[in-house]
Amino acid sequence: MRNVSGSPAGKPRHGATGWSGVRGKRVVVTGGTRGLGEQIVRLLAAEGARVATCARTAEDLAALAASVDTAELFTDALDVTEPGRLESFVATSAKRFGGLDGVVACVGGSRGGRFERAEAEDWAATWEMNVGHTARLVRTAVPHLRAAGGGSVVVISSISGWKPGPYVQYGVAKSAQIQLAASLARELGPNGIRVNAVSPGSMLIPGRRWDRMRRDDPDGFAAFVAAELPGGAPVAPEEVARVVAFLLSDLSSGISGAHLPVDRAQNAPSPDGY
Repeated sequence: MRNVSGSPAGKPRHGATGWSGVRGKRVVVTGGTRGLGEQIVRLLAAEGARVATCARTAEDLAALAASVDTAELFTDALDVTEPGRLESFVATSAKRFGGLDGVVACVGGSRGGRFERAEAEDWAATWEMNVGHTARLVRTAVPHLRAAGGGSVVVISSISGWKPGPYVQYGVAKSAQIQLAASLARELGPNGIRVNAVSPGSMLIPGRRWDRMRRDDPDGFAAFVAAELPGGAPVAPEEVARVVAFLLSDLSSGISGAHLPVDRAQNAPSPDGY
Protein backbone atom coordinates (compact mmCIF):
# COMPACT_ATOMS: atom_id res chain seq x y z
CA MET A 1 0.00 0.00 0.00
CA ARG A 2 1.10 3.53 -0.62
CA ASN A 3 -0.38 6.90 0.24
CA VAL A 4 1.11 9.78 -1.73
CA SER A 5 0.73 13.47 -1.09
CA GLY A 6 1.95 15.73 -3.87
CA SER A 7 4.42 14.79 -6.62
CA PRO A 8 7.83 15.88 -7.85
CA ALA A 9 7.94 19.25 -9.55
CA GLY A 10 8.06 19.25 -13.32
CA LYS A 11 6.17 15.99 -13.82
CA PRO A 12 3.60 16.03 -16.63
CA ARG A 13 0.03 16.84 -15.67
CA HIS A 14 -3.07 15.47 -17.39
CA GLY A 15 -4.90 18.43 -18.88
CA ALA A 16 -8.02 19.39 -16.94
CA THR A 17 -11.30 19.85 -18.78
CA GLY A 18 -12.05 23.28 -17.33
CA TRP A 19 -14.99 22.17 -15.18
CA SER A 20 -14.83 21.04 -11.58
CA GLY A 21 -17.58 18.43 -11.62
CA VAL A 22 -15.51 15.92 -9.66
CA ARG A 23 -13.51 18.27 -7.45
CA GLY A 24 -13.32 16.82 -3.96
CA LYS A 25 -14.98 13.54 -4.98
CA ARG A 26 -13.59 10.39 -3.37
CA VAL A 27 -13.27 7.75 -6.07
CA VAL A 28 -11.94 4.18 -6.32
CA VAL A 29 -10.70 3.04 -9.75
CA THR A 30 -9.60 -0.54 -10.35
CA GLY A 31 -6.80 -1.15 -12.85
CA GLY A 32 -5.43 2.38 -12.86
CA THR A 33 -1.88 2.04 -14.16
CA ARG A 34 -2.35 1.32 -17.87
CA GLY A 35 -4.49 2.30 -20.82
CA LEU A 36 -7.95 3.62 -20.01
CA GLY A 37 -7.60 3.11 -16.27
CA GLU A 38 -4.48 5.25 -16.16
CA GLN A 39 -6.14 8.04 -18.12
CA ILE A 40 -9.16 7.97 -15.80
CA VAL A 41 -6.92 8.28 -12.74
CA ARG A 42 -4.89 11.10 -14.29
CA LEU A 43 -7.96 13.06 -15.35
CA LEU A 44 -9.72 12.69 -12.00
CA ALA A 45 -6.55 13.81 -10.22
CA ALA A 46 -6.21 16.80 -12.54
CA GLU A 47 -9.82 17.75 -11.78
CA GLY A 48 -9.21 17.71 -8.03
CA ALA A 49 -10.69 14.34 -7.05
CA ARG A 50 -9.22 12.16 -4.33
CA VAL A 51 -8.39 8.87 -6.04
CA ALA A 52 -7.58 5.35 -4.89
CA THR A 53 -6.43 2.83 -7.46
CA CYS A 54 -5.10 -0.70 -7.56
CA ALA A 55 -3.12 -2.85 -9.98
CA ARG A 56 -1.18 -6.09 -9.81
CA THR A 57 2.30 -4.56 -10.07
CA ALA A 58 3.70 -2.38 -7.29
CA GLU A 59 6.31 -0.88 -9.62
CA ASP A 60 3.63 0.36 -12.02
CA LEU A 61 1.72 1.93 -9.13
CA ALA A 62 4.88 3.64 -7.86
CA ALA A 63 5.58 5.06 -11.33
CA LEU A 64 2.02 6.35 -11.57
CA ALA A 65 2.18 7.95 -8.13
CA ALA A 66 5.45 9.68 -8.99
CA SER A 67 3.99 11.23 -12.13
CA VAL A 68 0.50 12.27 -11.01
CA ASP A 69 0.14 15.81 -9.71
CA THR A 70 -2.53 15.46 -7.05
CA ALA A 71 -3.10 16.39 -3.44
CA GLU A 72 -3.68 12.74 -2.54
CA LEU A 73 -3.42 9.41 -4.31
CA PHE A 74 -3.77 6.07 -2.55
CA THR A 75 -2.52 2.91 -4.27
CA ASP A 76 -2.50 -0.78 -3.44
CA ALA A 77 -0.93 -3.68 -5.33
CA LEU A 78 -3.38 -6.56 -5.64
CA ASP A 79 -5.16 -8.97 -7.95
CA VAL A 80 -8.88 -8.12 -7.95
CA THR A 81 -9.76 -11.81 -8.35
CA GLU A 82 -8.00 -12.78 -5.12
CA PRO A 83 -10.62 -13.43 -2.42
CA GLY A 84 -10.89 -10.59 0.06
CA ARG A 85 -8.20 -8.33 -1.38
CA LEU A 86 -10.49 -6.08 -3.41
CA GLU A 87 -12.90 -5.76 -0.50
CA SER A 88 -10.06 -4.80 1.84
CA PHE A 89 -8.78 -2.20 -0.63
CA VAL A 90 -12.20 -0.55 -0.93
CA ALA A 91 -12.68 -0.49 2.85
CA THR A 92 -9.21 0.97 3.42
CA SER A 93 -9.75 3.61 0.72
CA ALA A 94 -13.04 4.67 2.28
CA LYS A 95 -11.41 4.91 5.71
CA ARG A 96 -8.53 7.05 4.42
CA PHE A 97 -10.83 9.39 2.51
CA GLY A 98 -13.58 9.49 5.12
CA GLY A 99 -16.05 7.91 2.70
CA LEU A 100 -16.62 7.30 -1.00
CA ASP A 101 -18.52 9.17 -3.72
CA GLY A 102 -17.80 6.95 -6.72
CA VAL A 103 -16.25 3.77 -8.05
CA VAL A 104 -15.05 2.76 -11.50
CA ALA A 105 -14.76 -0.93 -12.43
CA CYS A 106 -12.02 -0.78 -15.06
CA VAL A 107 -10.18 -4.08 -14.66
CA GLY A 108 -11.06 -6.47 -17.45
CA GLY A 109 -9.64 -8.94 -19.88
CA SER A 110 -10.02 -12.35 -21.48
CA ARG A 111 -8.48 -15.77 -21.21
CA GLY A 112 -8.56 -18.57 -23.73
CA GLY A 113 -8.92 -18.65 -27.49
CA ARG A 114 -11.86 -19.11 -29.82
CA PHE A 115 -14.90 -21.07 -28.72
CA GLU A 116 -13.76 -24.63 -29.46
CA ARG A 117 -10.39 -24.03 -27.81
CA ALA A 118 -11.62 -22.17 -24.73
CA GLU A 119 -11.83 -24.40 -21.67
CA ALA A 120 -14.26 -24.07 -18.77
CA GLU A 121 -11.43 -22.53 -16.73
CA ASP A 122 -11.01 -19.82 -19.37
CA TRP A 123 -14.69 -18.94 -19.18
CA ALA A 124 -14.57 -18.81 -15.38
CA ALA A 125 -11.44 -16.65 -15.31
CA THR A 126 -12.82 -14.24 -17.91
CA TRP A 127 -16.10 -13.95 -16.01
CA GLU A 128 -14.36 -13.25 -12.70
CA MET A 129 -12.03 -10.61 -14.19
CA ASN A 130 -14.97 -8.69 -15.60
CA VAL A 131 -18.33 -9.44 -13.97
CA GLY A 132 -17.22 -10.97 -10.68
CA HIS A 133 -14.81 -8.20 -9.81
CA THR A 134 -17.39 -5.55 -10.74
CA ALA A 135 -20.09 -7.10 -8.56
CA ARG A 136 -17.73 -7.40 -5.59
CA LEU A 137 -16.46 -3.85 -6.03
CA VAL A 138 -19.96 -2.37 -6.07
CA ARG A 139 -21.24 -4.53 -3.23
CA THR A 140 -18.37 -3.46 -0.99
CA ALA A 141 -18.73 0.20 -1.96
CA VAL A 142 -22.51 0.47 -1.50
CA PRO A 143 -22.52 1.09 2.28
CA HIS A 144 -19.95 3.87 1.84
CA LEU A 145 -21.82 5.45 -1.07
CA ARG A 146 -25.09 5.23 0.85
CA ALA A 147 -23.50 6.87 3.91
CA ALA A 148 -22.33 9.74 1.68
CA GLY A 149 -25.91 10.34 0.55
CA GLY A 150 -25.45 8.58 -2.76
CA GLY A 151 -22.82 8.36 -5.46
CA SER A 152 -21.93 7.17 -8.93
CA VAL A 153 -20.78 3.78 -10.22
CA VAL A 154 -19.23 3.47 -13.69
CA VAL A 155 -18.78 0.01 -15.19
CA ILE A 156 -16.31 -0.22 -18.08
CA SER A 157 -17.74 -2.69 -20.57
CA SER A 158 -16.74 -2.88 -24.25
CA ILE A 159 -18.01 -2.66 -27.80
CA SER A 160 -17.64 -6.46 -27.66
CA GLY A 161 -20.44 -6.55 -25.11
CA TRP A 162 -23.07 -5.47 -27.61
CA LYS A 163 -21.55 -6.21 -31.04
CA PRO A 164 -20.40 -9.75 -31.90
CA GLY A 165 -16.74 -10.49 -32.33
CA PRO A 166 -14.16 -12.95 -31.05
CA TYR A 167 -13.59 -14.05 -28.35
CA VAL A 168 -17.08 -15.11 -27.28
CA GLN A 169 -16.26 -15.60 -23.59
CA TYR A 170 -15.10 -11.98 -23.43
CA GLY A 171 -18.16 -10.67 -25.27
CA VAL A 172 -20.52 -12.59 -22.98
CA ALA A 173 -18.81 -11.22 -19.87
CA LYS A 174 -18.90 -7.66 -21.21
CA SER A 175 -22.57 -8.05 -22.15
CA ALA A 176 -23.27 -9.18 -18.60
CA GLN A 177 -21.62 -6.03 -17.26
CA ILE A 178 -24.07 -3.90 -19.26
CA GLN A 179 -26.98 -5.85 -17.81
CA LEU A 180 -25.47 -5.63 -14.33
CA ALA A 181 -25.25 -1.84 -14.55
CA ALA A 182 -28.85 -1.52 -15.71
CA SER A 183 -30.16 -3.80 -12.96
CA LEU A 184 -28.11 -2.17 -10.20
CA ALA A 185 -29.29 1.27 -11.30
CA ARG A 186 -32.84 0.16 -10.48
CA GLU A 187 -31.94 -1.61 -7.25
CA LEU A 188 -29.62 1.05 -5.85
CA GLY A 189 -31.47 4.12 -7.13
CA PRO A 190 -33.50 4.53 -3.90
CA ASN A 191 -30.14 4.95 -2.10
CA GLY A 192 -29.18 7.83 -4.37
CA ILE A 193 -26.64 5.65 -6.17
CA ARG A 194 -26.40 5.98 -9.95
CA VAL A 195 -24.97 3.15 -12.06
CA ASN A 196 -23.98 3.41 -15.71
CA ALA A 197 -21.99 1.35 -18.22
CA VAL A 198 -19.48 2.77 -20.69
CA SER A 199 -18.46 0.71 -23.73
CA PRO A 200 -15.26 1.90 -25.42
CA GLY A 201 -14.59 0.95 -29.00
CA SER A 202 -11.15 -0.05 -30.23
CA MET A 203 -8.84 2.27 -28.29
CA LEU A 204 -5.54 3.50 -29.66
CA ILE A 205 -3.21 2.89 -26.70
CA PRO A 206 0.60 3.10 -27.13
CA GLY A 207 2.13 -0.36 -27.35
CA ARG A 208 -1.20 -2.17 -27.43
CA ARG A 209 -2.96 -4.05 -30.24
CA TRP A 210 -4.14 -1.25 -32.50
CA ASP A 211 -0.97 0.82 -32.07
CA ARG A 212 1.11 -2.24 -32.98
CA MET A 213 -1.12 -2.97 -35.98
CA ARG A 214 -0.82 0.62 -37.16
CA ARG A 215 2.97 0.31 -37.01
CA ASP A 216 3.48 -3.29 -38.21
CA ASP A 217 0.62 -3.64 -40.70
CA PRO A 218 -0.29 -0.14 -41.92
CA ASP A 219 -2.30 -1.44 -44.88
CA GLY A 220 -4.33 -3.79 -42.68
CA PHE A 221 -4.87 -1.03 -40.14
CA ALA A 222 -6.02 1.39 -42.85
CA ALA A 223 -8.42 -1.24 -44.22
CA PHE A 224 -9.85 -1.86 -40.73
CA VAL A 225 -10.39 1.86 -40.15
CA ALA A 226 -11.99 2.33 -43.57
CA ALA A 227 -14.35 -0.63 -43.11
CA GLU A 228 -15.34 -0.30 -39.46
CA LEU A 229 -14.59 3.23 -38.21
CA PRO A 230 -16.57 5.96 -39.95
CA GLY A 231 -14.97 8.48 -37.57
CA GLY A 232 -11.63 7.81 -39.28
CA ALA A 233 -9.67 6.54 -36.28
CA PRO A 234 -9.97 4.45 -33.12
CA VAL A 235 -11.12 6.31 -30.04
CA ALA A 236 -8.44 7.62 -27.68
CA PRO A 237 -8.51 6.53 -24.01
CA GLU A 238 -8.52 10.20 -22.98
CA GLU A 239 -11.85 10.62 -24.77
CA VAL A 240 -13.36 7.72 -22.86
CA ALA A 241 -11.91 9.04 -19.59
CA ARG A 242 -13.76 12.34 -20.05
CA VAL A 243 -17.06 10.47 -20.35
CA VAL A 244 -16.28 8.53 -17.17
CA ALA A 245 -15.42 11.74 -15.28
CA PHE A 246 -18.69 13.28 -16.43
CA LEU A 247 -20.69 10.28 -15.18
CA LEU A 248 -18.93 10.52 -11.81
CA SER A 249 -19.80 14.19 -11.51
CA ASP A 250 -22.95 15.89 -10.27
CA LEU A 251 -23.36 17.32 -13.77
CA SER A 252 -24.72 13.91 -14.82
CA SER A 253 -27.15 13.64 -11.89
CA GLY A 254 -30.05 12.66 -14.17
CA ILE A 255 -28.23 9.77 -15.85
CA SER A 256 -28.54 6.26 -14.42
CA GLY A 257 -29.06 2.85 -15.95
CA ALA A 258 -27.55 4.05 -19.22
CA HIS A 259 -25.23 2.26 -21.59
CA LEU A 260 -22.94 4.77 -23.33
CA PRO A 261 -20.83 3.56 -26.27
CA VAL A 262 -17.73 5.70 -26.86
CA ASP A 263 -16.55 4.30 -30.18
CA ARG A 264 -16.87 6.86 -33.00
CA ALA A 265 -19.80 4.83 -34.39
CA GLN A 266 -17.57 1.78 -34.85
CA ASN A 267 -19.16 -1.28 -36.44
CA ALA A 268 -17.33 -4.57 -35.84
CA PRO A 269 -15.10 -4.78 -32.75
CA SER A 270 -12.13 -6.07 -34.74
CA PRO A 271 -11.00 -7.01 -38.26
CA ASP A 272 -10.86 -10.69 -37.29
CA GLY A 273 -14.51 -11.50 -37.93
CA TYR A 274 -15.92 -14.97 -37.51
